[in-house]
Amino acid sequence: MVFSLLILGVALWWAGHLFKRVAPARRAAMGDKGKGAVALVLFVAIVLMVIGYRGADGAFFWGRHPATVGINNLLMLVALYLTTPGPSKGALLYRMRHPMLTGVLLWSVAHLLVNGDVPSFILFGGVGIWALVEMVVINRAEPDWTPPAKGSLGKDAMFLAISAVLLVVIGYIHLWLGYPAFG
Repeated sequence: MVFSLLILGVALWWAGHLFKRVAPARRAAMGDKGKGAVALVLFVAIVLMVIGYRGADGAFFWGRHPATVGINNLLMLVALYLTTPGPSKGALLYRMRHPMLTGVLLWSVAHLLVNGDVPSFILFGGVGIWALVEMVVINRAEPDWTPPAKGSLGKDAMFLAISAVLLVVIGYIHLWLGYPAFG
């Protein structure tokens, strides 16, 4: 049952995010009300993924190791930075087309490094593959893209500092939930 919830959550995540690209006319016909419907689908997806993941049990292939925990935390810092406005406002990565989706992909890889069980393959692998698919779909739908104007290194530094603070906060939330993120 909980595996079903986990799989349904990941499937709804995919559906909610790809709806605009797969059925643009239907999404456009929904107007602004469509934003609320998609947000609701994504909220339900997250709830189902959390409940399904926390309750699922499956084959275990590898676990945490001090080296992979350190790599995980470094990847998470980069992933958090990529999901901030930093790449588009700063000077370092302003030419990167999909920083947020790349951040989600790094989040996925980081979590799979320290969670080698079937529920993790479904959750983190499923969301990571979604990020790759989303990049391909966007690139095909909108092949012409112009990067934003180059920002400042100060913006990069500011968003990196914010990412470091977020990493600590998220780490402590993981600890509170029973997942010691910092080893």
